[in-house]
Amino acid sequence: MKYVLVSGGVISGVGKGIIASSCGLLFKTAGLTVSSIKIDPYLNIDAGLMNPLEHGEVFVCDDGAETDLDLGNYERYLGVTLGGDNNITTGKIYHHVITKERRGDYLGKTVQIVPHLTNEIQNWVERVAKVSVDESGREPDVCISKLVELGGTVGDIESAPFIEAMAQLQRRVGKDNFLQIQVSYVPLIGSEQKTKPTQRAISDVRSAGLRPDIIACRCETPLEEATIQKIANSCQVERNQVVGVHNVSTTYQVPILLAQQGFLATLSDLLKTDVIQKDPKLVDDGKLIWQEWQGLAMNQVHSLETVTIALVGKYTSLHDSYMSVSKALEHASMHCRKKLNLIWIESTHLEEEHKTNNPAEYYSAWHNLTTASGVLVPGGFGERGTTGMVLSAQWARENNVPYLGICLGMQLAVVEYARHVCGMDKASSAEFDETCEQPVIIYMPEIDKTKMGGTMRLGKRATVFQSGTEWSRLRKLYGEKKEIWERHRHRYEVNPELIDQLEKGGLSFIGKDETGERMEVIELKDHKWYVGVQFHPEYLSRVLAPSKTFLGFFAAAAGCLEEITEAYKDRHDLSHKIPLV
Repeated sequence: MKYVLVSGGVISGVGKGIIASSCGLLFKTAGLTVSSIKIDPYLNIDAGLMNPLEHGEVFVCDDGAETDLDLGNYERYLGVTLGGDNNITTGKIYHHVITKERRGDYLGKTVQIVPHLTNEIQNWVERVAKVSVDESGREPDVCISKLVELGGTVGDIESAPFIEAMAQLQRRVGKDNFLQIQVSYVPLIGSEQKTKPTQRAISDVRSAGLRPDIIACRCETPLEEATIQKIANSCQVERNQVVGVHNVSTTYQVPILLAQQGFLATLSDLLKTDVIQKDPKLVDDGKLIWQEWQGLAMNQVHSLETVTIALVGKYTSLHDSYMSVSKALEHASMHCRKKLNLIWIESTHLEEEHKTNNPAEYYSAWHNLTTASGVLVPGGFGERGTTGMVLSAQWARENNVPYLGICLGMQLAVVEYARHVCGMDKASSAEFDETCEQPVIIYMPEIDKTKMGGTMRLGKRATVFQSGTEWSRLRKLYGEKKEIWERHRHRYEVNPELIDQLEKGGLSFIGKDETGERMEVIELKDHKWYVGVQFHPEYLSRVLAPSKTFLGFFAAAAGCLEEITEAYKDRHDLSHKIPLV
């Protein structure tokens, strides 16, 4: 097993996740199988209860684990299927160690950070690294771990056990089996690229017991040769062990940028990956992956036609709150060969009350909504901003503008339809008003109302297309498939007692769960594209295999739905494991 540790220094947000994902992609193009692990220092067991405005989105895996958003980056780039164990948190490690102590596994010894906690971290990494994550069924050749910030924050208390554990793992497995990439920031002051912060960060990392093998330098402009030489000399590494990652028009160009600098050759030389016996099929698949990746990335650069999508949400002040949604839209735009113009609309700005408080924001929000080619309302929790979301759904329905509602966005589309088409004036969701007269959306009966963490309907579950729905635009994208599998994350559902009334009013429930009792997909027949899904299709969207739900929505907004449907209806069903190509 080869281990690659990606750490960061100087400042946070330098792109460790993108560089880790790009590294894995390059390994995969060489015919190697790759897995990934994200290490987070917080005490939460998982990310499920963390505020999206503080932490970013919660990414959900097939097994229902609620994890850090970086696992989404890894799955999207590498086409792999990760699980909850691929996201390590301090809370998980402490919980595991304390459980063993209470069980008596340590035979009465004093349990300490070193060696017990650090050993548990290493054991966890080594165990998970061997788990197959793709259809090949092979044990991965390389495991890429993204660690918490190092360098400038090496003194942080919460990071210390993980840093020590990785330093020990580095010594345990040997230099040919462990490689560290330190991602640093090279600021541009005037016209001069400053190397001192990087030098300081590398010094701090080494004092903690780690030895960076490659220094990836983030910078606004291409790294100058003199800067590269200076960093190499002062940090005691070879010239080819310093790579520049300057700003590019799309992050999908980062792997290409690294490849142009001989990054894969350097990785292979340091890790001796040439001795690994490769499956000839994976080698051939890797070449096709790289060919398609380069084509899609470069098409994005040269695309001329722009399609504007309005994303109406309640966490839009932090775009990472909808990371998978925005990436799924990017994937769809790449395959439609269009450029995405994503407009972020805070849903509260569309509400009448905001017109009084801040008329400029109110009118700007409505202008952005009404001039967009498509409207997307994503998931969320709580009542705040839902009136604006309902208004968005109503605008799209009444004006034949392509609409996609995800989870809460689907539920609010049902509420809007019940109120304004089916005559149910008091229709609402029990999430906002438990005593409402016409609860169109209700709490799922099997869900625990007292314990919040990990108690929703989570993970990969079946959706069955109903008979008589062959007309569905969404269904046509799936070809002959009668059943699809998507990832879920919700506590509420459409009230089954009101389905007949809603269907008589013209709302079609084209997809239900395997029991036929839980509504999964709504669609309007005489509309350009009006679809709501209870599941989260963004979690299964990949760069080389876009979510068909997002692909159809974007294609409808771009005016090329028929062409895209014909081209993609026979491609691999994305609700199952993603193919290599």
